[in-house]
Amino acid sequence: MTTLRDLPSVDELLRTKVAAELIARYGRPLTLQAIRETLETIRAKFISGQITVLPLRDLILAQTSALLDSWMKPTLRAVINASGVILHTNLGRAPLSDATIRAMDMVARGYSTLEYDLEKGVRGSRLIHAEAVLQRLTGAEAAVVVNNNASAVLLVLSALANRKRVIIPRSQMVEIGGGFRIPDVMKQSGAKLVEIGTTNKVHLRDYEESLLEGKSLVMRAHRSNFKIVGFTAEPELNDIVDLIHKAGSIFIDDLGSGALYDTAKYGLVHEPTVQEALAAGADVVCFSGDKLLGGPQAGIIVGKKELLDKIKKHPLARAVRADKTCLAGVTATLLHYLKDEAEREIPILKMMSLTPKQVKGRAEVWRQELEVGEVVEGESTVGGGSLPDESFPTFLLSLTVESPEKFLRQLRFQNPPIIARTANDKVLLDPRTVPPEQEGALLVGLKNVLNDL
Repeated sequence: MTTLRDLPSVDELLRTKVAAELIARYGRPLTLQAIRETLETIRAKFISGQITVLPLRDLILAQTSALLDSWMKPTLRAVINASGVILHTNLGRAPLSDATIRAMDMVARGYSTLEYDLEKGVRGSRLIHAEAVLQRLTGAEAAVVVNNNASAVLLVLSALANRKRVIIPRSQMVEIGGGFRIPDVMKQSGAKLVEIGTTNKVHLRDYEESLLEGKSLVMRAHRSNFKIVGFTAEPELNDIVDLIHKAGSIFIDDLGSGALYDTAKYGLVHEPTVQEALAAGADVVCFSGDKLLGGPQAGIIVGKKELLDKIKKHPLARAVRADKTCLAGVTATLLHYLKDEAEREIPILKMMSLTPKQVKGRAEVWRQELEVGEVVEGESTVGGGSLPDESFPTFLLSLTVESPEKFLRQLRFQNPPIIARTANDKVLLDPRTVPPEQEGALLVGLKNVLNDL
């Protein structure tokens, strides 16, 4: 009769050749932990009646190896984005340019001048990095980079609006991904939220009347993931800023998306740019580094030096500061704009600038290589909380399969995983978001799944 005494001991398993190989690969402490957990699982199943025969030693070691593999498998992995969503938030938003990756790699591999002044030979400040480039690029008096735009908004409000009235239209009381709500940020910063206008309409007189009630700051929050259409009204930014400045107040502009170029050139609606906000007289402008800017995750604050000095000195600035790789990456990305090479070097701009004819040509190559499917017209989207409901024409490789959802799942289990989408019971793959260097891996993964059908 089989009993738990028939299970090999931990020491017996550790003396095997397989265990020695696992120790060489994963280290003794982790291998020991995996063996113990594997044996404990087997004991529990045997006692509960889930199994009636104890596995042999080789199977126990195989289960141990599989357990170690699962522990070591990274959850953050590179994927092929064939969804057609350029700034896919769930897939890490903007892919980076080669120069940006090199800059981040350079400072990550060794020591750097993160907080060291080479000229004076003394401690420096990390806050200076990227500032000069941002000043020259946007015309702002001062700038600072933090870890993301949510942090940027919270820091600005905490430094400038604590216990003060902040006026914001009801049409801008937004919630973006992850439950980030403007009213909650206001509360956290200590600001006193003052709502004006209605959901669909705000007039200049609404600002004027609220400003008469007491000294206030005014904030504009970018509606990054939705549109208000129909019976709507909103004053021009120049008129709002003029009114605010005449009242001796400060205007904070949360642009969110971080556009430094006119998106209309790609057939999209015009997205307000950082330069336009500053030219209109915004005192402080906040925006993201990893959206339409096309760089690493970051929050960027630009504006008047007097106000930026207060922001930089606030205690929260240390808690949300950017690390060395972020600062190097943001600087390298901004340099592309400064050198007028952004459209050639920044991946998301290259994707947006592809013509339908160019995309169609690549889709045709995929179809010929796979010998299945058809090339159909479709739409790519910007995504990433930028330009809501905006899309531009593209061409897709359309595959007819028995179970589209099962097919997508099999694609996700390829190496690297492939992310596609479905519509009308078809699997759709958009070449626009697949860089040429990933096409080989994409086709191999597709062939693997198609061969298993």
